[in-house]
Amino acid sequence: MTGVAGAGAGGERPAEVAARRRALERIDAFAGRLTELSRSLHADPELAFAEHRAAGRLAALLEEAGFAVRRGPYDLPTALTASYGTGPLTIGVCAEYDALPELGHACGHNVICAASAGAAIGLAAVADELGFAVRLLGTPAEEAGGGKVLMLDRGAFDDVTVAMMAHPGPADDVDPRSSTTSVARFDVTFTGRASHAALAPESGINAGDAAVVAQVAVGQLRQQLPDGYRVAGIVREGGAQSNIIPERTVLSFEVRTPTAEELAALRERVADCFRGAALATGCAVAITATQPDYLDLRNDAWLMARYADGLRAAAGRSPAEPAGPPRRIGASTDMGNVTRALPAIHPHLGLIGSSGTPHTREFAEWTGGAAADDAVLAAARAMAWAGIALAADEERRAHYLDLRTAGVGGAATSADG
Repeated sequence: MTGVAGAGAGGERPAEVAARRRALERIDAFAGRLTELSRSLHADPELAFAEHRAAGRLAALLEEAGFAVRRGPYDLPTALTASYGTGPLTIGVCAEYDALPELGHACGHNVICAASAGAAIGLAAVADELGFAVRLLGTPAEEAGGGKVLMLDRGAFDDVTVAMMAHPGPADDVDPRSSTTSVARFDVTFTGRASHAALAPESGINAGDAAVVAQVAVGQLRQQLPDGYRVAGIVREGGAQSNIIPERTVLSFEVRTPTAEELAALRERVADCFRGAALATGCAVAITATQPDYLDLRNDAWLMARYADGLRAAAGRSPAEPAGPPRRIGASTDMGNVTRALPAIHPHLGLIGSSGTPHTREFAEWTGGAAADDAVLAAARAMAWAGIALAADEERRAHYLDLRTAGVGGAATSADG
């Protein structure tokens, strides 16, 4: 069967209604396992490219649900793919599961992982009758490393028609115009010459001074940057002890711009600050990218609307209708790169009643509690609802299949409601 034709009274397709019911029943049957997965990841956080236990737990659950699982594909040991069903239409669901240094799951990737697993399990319950395939992509290292970009470049999304995920935040956000910033991250290494700081300071070349001059230069540059531009950094290595002139310092920096098209120019201006610091102190400098660039999000409007329908009808939530000017979130995600390559969505998923915002200790507490459990099941139901709406709509599924055949990315459909 390839989709469902024939809408009934009120525009509802009877087969679609029945498929939604079966999918939601399947999610409910796994509800305990899904919230257990989320809580187990929360209690055992792992950092980028080291999420071995998290990936293992996710793989085991999906194998139990009948998926064919590949562990460690695309030369990424903590990536995975889980597939169910066949057909030209492939609905992709992305799962993240890496945590933050010191803060654990303060970004809620444990919730993302479990919600995506639930959506995939619900969709698999009706994939055969609606004629589509389900693909869950376990994508490591969103916080640092760009797992989705690596998987995208290595072909993981080549036969995926559309992709979805939902990211925790203080409130539900289903405005398809909401976007993130683009970001480039890099290390800066200054190399000088060590010497005794008291006996022979004139013999040294102070890499610590280079780090200081660079930070001052960046601080002065910030005044001249347009609104929405961001530069942030830390000193990772600053010397061994006070009586040794440091011969090596390492800084980790990032630059963000509202769009990908603006990123290269800002990166070059900031790089000039580091080159100038090296010239001023006599040090050598090396600037090395630490991950692929993350591009700004381009949500697909039609898919986002169907996700919002699911939040209201299947999860009992009341997300605000898009109003006013579009919102740009200061954070960045490698899902932005996916939305540039194919129609995809990345809504924000409210942890109802939560205090704090992502990347804070307060938010980390909420991502392991009852509000997070509720969010897991709400997003699973809403994503399954959106996938079924696509599979059941012959015209819409043909539209998206044509886009993928033509190699048209998500950016081209972001305004297509």
